[in-house]
Parts: sequence; structure tokens; C-alpha cells
Amino acid sequence: MKDVIVIGAGAAGMMAAYAAAKAGKAVLLLEKNEKAGKKIFITGKGRCNVTNACDVEDLFGNVISNPKFLYSAFYGFDNQAVMDFFEKAGCHLKIERGDRVFPTSDHSSDVIAALLRELKKLDVEIRYHSEVKQLLFEEEHKEEQTGDGKNAIKTMKGVMLTNGEKMLAPKVIVATGGLSYELTGSTGDGFEFAKEAGHTMTKLLPSLVPFNTEEKWCAELMGLALKNVELRLFDEKREHYRGFGEMLFTHFGISGPLVLTASCYYAKYLHGKKAKVSIDLKPALTEEQLDKRLIRDFDENKNKQFSNALGGLFPSKLIPVMVRLAGIPAEKKVNEITKEERKSFVSLIKNLPLTVTGTRGFREAIITQGGVSVKEVNPSTMESKRVKGLFFAGEILDLDAVTGGFNLQIAWSTGYLAGLSETE
Repeated sequence: MKDVIVIGAGAAGMMAAYAAAKAGKAVLLLEKNEKAGKKIFITGKGRCNVTNACDVEDLFGNVISNPKFLYSAFYGFDNQAVMDFFEKAGCHLKIERGDRVFPTSDHSSDVIAALLRELKKLDVEIRYHSEVKQLLFEEEHKEEQTGDGKNAIKTMKGVMLTNGEKMLAPKVIVATGGLSYELTGSTGDGFEFAKEAGHTMTKLLPSLVPFNTEEKWCAELMGLALKNVELRLFDEKREHYRGFGEMLFTHFGISGPLVLTASCYYAKYLHGKKAKVSIDLKPALTEEQLDKRLIRDFDENKNKQFSNALGGLFPSKLIPVMVRLAGIPAEKKVNEITKEERKSFVSLIKNLPLTVTGTRGFREAIITQGGVSVKEVNPSTMESKRVKGLFFAGEILDLDAVTGGFNLQIAWSTGYLAGLSETE
């Protein structure tokens, strides 16, 4: 019999196992895949954005769902602690644009290897090809009042594997991830375990995910990346997101870092609804400055056709689409373009409109928004308020953040806290 069983050898699970073993517990880490860290391996395009080196206070500002819940977790094991952990474990790190932290090698496999080395040092037993079928509870006992006014009536006993094998432990940490990237093993098992334990799930939605758009011209631009643009996401009521950076056109709509971040806000506030996106192709220029730039460009190309005078403004692939959307005949001589047409074109460049019809699915989502309701979990320990000895960590919880290393920080911090905490 072990002191602690951790279900899921992802970021949160491995860190939970490490923290528990460091506290002197005998730990068993169960993983249904043939190896650990399959999702870590593909994060950051295979480079693994380990965390973000911003001030600790700024971590909260980048969390979309329930940032206050993370107070104990973030301050107990913050981004600096994460960086120190990996450096000491032999995985050297570097800080890039936007305070994103990556392994110096640019190989996510080095992050996984560092975690496994630390687990081995602490004699954590890892069993692969070990899929949990259900949680095992003690018989109902005397009802005890919990912090949310409900009654805890169960105590953890252990787990049962799909092969029928029972493994006993008074503490079980569920760190099975969400629904994103199913091929890595994130198939929603943990949500079922949580429901069986009496927990409520908030709505599960794909997040950090590309957008589908109504406009078909995006497909003509497939593969075109735009850097240094501004993107706004809004509906008829208000603006939900505004960001500056890089985006990508696809056969179904738009993607890239800006879009992925915007999708967090779409999932949170607009899911299932049509929304508007506006792209400012020249955010460094005001409309007045852009108009003067156009006048100068047109003067230098006054005898050229409109479609042949825009090479200095846009990538060649974008020009035919911009010409068509402008409503100005492609063959019209630049010196024949009216002031009204020019002003309208300036407005198009500053506000290129798109209609978002929804997001891609969980197969293309980096994270899951939604999960185990944090109202039913003790933020100081990550222990369930429904079942004594049951803890949660990582993406299974209703916690998510924008891109930039913040979601992995949530995994490290909640995993560490869950591993370290004693049952109350």
C-alpha cells in the first residue's frame, strides 16, 4: 500500500508526485500511456514553454478562469520556483520575447527527462499502461461540514484499474488533464472520476484554439502569417479582447498566437455565438498617417494600376484579396482613385473585418476551458470538499490562462500544492 497515488503522468501529475515524495511519502504514479509527458512533448511546437518569467502578480492577470483560486498555489510554488527546479534538475532555461521561458536546448524532451530524473531520485514508482477505471471510496461515514456548507461523506480508499487490479492509498491525486489533444491521453477520464465523487463540472469548451470564419477568402491566404498586427474580438455589446502580435490564415479561418489568446475570451463570453474580429494591418500608423503614406505611394506609382501599386504595403498574397475587398477596380489607374475611395481603403486596412462562427474542436485545442468546479475544492490544499483524501491538479480543474507559459505554470503550481498537502 502506498501513501499517495497520482493518476496521470503529465505536467501536474509528475510535479504532484515529486512534491509528495519530497515530503517523504511513498508514491505511485499511474499513466495509461506507454510513456510520461506526451502532452508536454508537443507543447510550444515541441519546444515546451515551461512558464513565464513575469512578476508573480502578473501571473494572475493572465489567468482567464478563477485567478483568485490560485493564490496559495502560485505563491507556494511560483514561476521562479519552477525555473529553479528545472535548472537544478539539469534542464537549463532561457527567456525569450514576452518573458516566455523555454529549455535552452529547445527540446521539450529535456523537460520531461528532468522531471523523470527527479522522480527516480525520490523512488517514485511509475507504472505505464495502467489505466484507472474508477476511484475507490470508504463506506459513508459520519457527515462532516465542509467549507462550502455541503457535507463530506466519503473518504478515499484507492483506485481500480481497467484490468480489475485494486491499489490502495489514503490519498489520490487526479491529474488526468482535460479533453484537448486526445491522442496524448486526455480523454476526459478524470471528469468522470470527479462526477462519481460528487463533483460538479463547469461547461467544457476548447480553448487556445483557432477560429472558423464566415469569410471564404481566408482560404485563399492559407499559410500566410502576418506579424505586428492588432486584433480585436467583439460583439454588439462590447470589445472582449484586443492584442498585438502574430496571426495566421488557414483553410477554415484564422489561427496563430493572437487568435489562440482571443479564443480564451470567445470561449468564456461568446461561445456558440457569432462574433466579429477586426484586424489592424498597420497598427503603428494612425488613419491620418496611413492616408499620407498612401498618398505618397500613389504619387510614386500614379501611372500604375491599383493592384500593382500596393507592393510596399502588403505581402503579395494579400494584395488581390485587399483589392477585391476595397471595391476599387484592380485595373483602375492610381491617379484616378478618388479621395473617398482612398479614405475607404485606409479604413479597410485599419479594420479588416471577419466574422467568427465558432472555434475548432478539442482535437486542435491546446487546453480545455472548464472542469471541476473550484468552489468544491480547497484552494489552500487542492483537496476535494466532497471526499477526504481526494485531490485535483492541473487542467482537470476549472482553471485556464492565455498562451505564454501560464497554463503550464497552473499545472506546476497546483500539482506541487496537491502533492505537498496533507488530508485535513
